Amino acid sequence: MLENTRLVTSESVTEGHPDKVCDTVSDAILDEVLRADPNGRCACETCATTDTLMIFGEISTTAKIDVEAIARKAIKEIGYEYDNLGFDFNCEIINKVHQQSGDIAMGVDESAEARAGDTYVYDRIGAGDQGMMYGFACNETPSFMPLPITLAHELTARLTEARKSGEIPWLRPDGKAQVTVEYKGNEPKRIHTIVVSTQHADGINHDLIVKTVVEKIINKAVPSDLIDGRTRIFVNPTGRFVIGGPNGDSGLTGRKIIVDTYGGYCPHGGGAFSGKDPTKVDRSATYYARYVCKNVVAAGLAERCMLELSYAIGVAKPISLRAYTYGTGVVEDQVLEKIISKVFDFRPAAIIDNLKLRTPIYSTTTNYGHFGKRYLPWENTDKVDALKTAYNEIQAKNGN
Repeated sequence: MLENTRLVTSESVTEGHPDKVCDTVSDAILDEVLRADPNGRCACETCATTDTLMIFGEISTTAKIDVEAIARKAIKEIGYEYDNLGFDFNCEIINKVHQQSGDIAMGVDESAEARAGDTYVYDRIGAGDQGMMYGFACNETPSFMPLPITLAHELTARLTEARKSGEIPWLRPDGKAQVTVEYKGNEPKRIHTIVVSTQHADGINHDLIVKTVVEKIINKAVPSDLIDGRTRIFVNPTGRFVIGGPNGDSGLTGRKIIVDTYGGYCPHGGGAFSGKDPTKVDRSATYYARYVCKNVVAAGLAERCMLELSYAIGVAKPISLRAYTYGTGVVEDQVLEKIISKVFDFRPAAIIDNLKLRTPIYSTTTNYGHFGKRYLPWENTDKVDALKTAYNEIQAKNGN
């Protein structure tokens, strides 16, 4: 490899992947809770295996939610309606949901700040858990996302589109894609390797699968100028992928956290998203950190920006906030932190209010990444002007 070059690999999976089946069910249940009761609490987990789905976790709501009916509808919409796949919407469903622990609820209902006498509206609720959260944005793509994960999601979304439309009738719901991009410095130059593995009907010739996937999936999802004569392409490299979904491997909510975020391009705090209501900062604060970073890059304050947050359970204000621009910022990172803190409010109640997170939008996030979709509220760049103003004020104060 040439000097100053590096390879970055990211993966995506289709909605029929066993882990994504579980994420989809968990987020579908969350949406129904919020649709009926915007203040409902939900931390819903799902696991799946051959012909069996179990739903567990905590749901506290005034509404009556039929989790079994919601799960069956979600499974059918994914495409598991065939009785020969070893898993379908008529599977056995085990319901082990119970109410949220009172020990957790007391810290969320009334934050440490509120108990100490602070009556400001955004101090009224505390973080639903402790932990670290990361946000990221860069100027590599129009969506301000890294190129490898963007292309991986394009491939898996295209697989699903071709299956559901009937364009490729022998495709089945499970599938994966992996893209390795070669960078020179911080600039993506070419695609080094593409891997696509897709479940298919029995009896389909392997050469036909390879030819069809290259022509109808890869060539339609990936810009041709990024592929050259040295690009390696692997399609179903084991030679057969008939047994898939929860029948081929067990699934679990929250096991695709790297797929859901930045594809390994930057650190991850470890918290999963699906099935969690916005009082859980694993989800809401990670969304907000992305919102901050995207606005920073859109404002021209950095070419790449990562934000690291941490929270204590039951406390409204974050414990720590750090910004990293990898040497691409127009100011030092410590100065950028001051600018960010001047524009953004990181208390959970403020995040929920600013991003309107008590609405049933979560099923639209489940598959093909939680970031980079323009219709999601944390993808707005409505703080660009405020950031520029804060930057100019600090510059003026420093005599620059």
